[in-house]
Amino acid sequence: MMGDMAAEEETRAKTAPRAPVGTPTASSAPVAGGSASTRAWTGRLLVVAVVLAALNLRPAITSLGALMEEVREGLGMSGGMAGLLTSVPPLCFAVFGITAPRLARRFGPGAVVCAGMAAIATGLLVRPYVGSTPLFLAASALALMGIAVSNVLMPVIVKRWFPDRVGSMTGLYSMALAMGTSVAAAATVPLTDALGGSWQTGLAVWSGLAVAAVVPWIPFARGRGAGRGEGAPSAEGAAGAGTASTRAERQPGAVRITRSRTAWALAVFFGLQATAAYITMGWMAQIFRDAGVAASSAGLLLAVTMVMGVPLAFVIPRLATRLPHQGPMVLALGLCGLAGYAGLYFAPAAGAWAWAMLIGISNCAFPLALTMVGMRARTGAGVAQLSAFAQSTGYLISIPGPLLVGVLYQHTGGWGVPLALMAALMLPQMAIGFLAGRDRTVEDETAPQATPTP
Repeated sequence: MMGDMAAEEETRAKTAPRAPVGTPTASSAPVAGGSASTRAWTGRLLVVAVVLAALNLRPAITSLGALMEEVREGLGMSGGMAGLLTSVPPLCFAVFGITAPRLARRFGPGAVVCAGMAAIATGLLVRPYVGSTPLFLAASALALMGIAVSNVLMPVIVKRWFPDRVGSMTGLYSMALAMGTSVAAAATVPLTDALGGSWQTGLAVWSGLAVAAVVPWIPFARGRGAGRGEGAPSAEGAAGAGTASTRAERQPGAVRITRSRTAWALAVFFGLQATAAYITMGWMAQIFRDAGVAASSAGLLLAVTMVMGVPLAFVIPRLATRLPHQGPMVLALGLCGLAGYAGLYFAPAAGAWAWAMLIGISNCAFPLALTMVGMRARTGAGVAQLSAFAQSTGYLISIPGPLLVGVLYQHTGGWGVPLALMAALMLPQMAIGFLAGRDRTVEDETAPQATPTP
């Protein structure tokens, strides 16, 4: 994979127009002024930092899901409170994610992600031992806050420091994110048993992964402001005061993101794909169990769905960056989802493996959405605003979906109506995603119209 990224960078370097001497590039920002060996070492360290951060963006959620019954009994948590707990992640992602661009402008994106990893580690270490439901929710919110700001800033970091490898790097961290999701879901219970059977230990063990992620981000936590790379000298002095990208970076308010149709399309697309993903994580195993599939097999089927995102999350972003319009990819993924839902309705047990794989492919709309965030803005400041807006708005949209599916299942006594709802939601996801995939940028859509000279 590293060889593929290096080859991609070399190919683009040969075909890209040469920038004027002295013009800073985003990829050189963290290591400007260093030797070639220092730049190479720092670049590799940043790749490691990105991968470790991505591995930590979901275990706080999926590890809890694996031990939810034990947590409920240990804390005396009611069923309603447990249901509320499943809606906390998207709510925190929406509320805290919107603050990420402002924090990044003040402290630098590297410093914010480093602090985010520290917040995840602290929250995961503390929450199993607090002894009450309100404090458990508070500690979970601390970890989710770190996840939220890191969610938003990952596309920003990729756009700034790997501008010629957006597809490869987005694929790499999306693959790592999918791997962290599936491994935490599959390994939490065995780890708990191996460590003595205490659910507190089984949850707390994932804080170690977050601690490991803090370390490589420390060298990138020194810079301030959106106009400089972490640890880099001033770019303005090297390039002069006239480049458009520099001016855009120094004017974070220049992009009026809510005036962009593409930004709204991306936000709705992100919200609908997140809705499908959270419904899958929360309810698909139950669908299989109600169809007569054994509980252990139902859990394995869910793991297969999650694991499908590991290889495809690397392939899809690379393919998306080579296409002028990502709409056809949105449609292809959506058709896989529709086929999977139809299979769950007509033959849930007979074709269970096929439906699990099709829905897993469909859920790869997530790395595609992240890739489009990086492609629909030209500057780092634009990507930061677009990422915060699309993810925060999208996660707000996704909150009611899993709860509504649960209500419909409870009141109808079966999965026919919930599956019809899931299929119906896939249609606007395909339509709005097709619009979001058009080749345009939010800066172009929000730029003031030039006044003709007389």
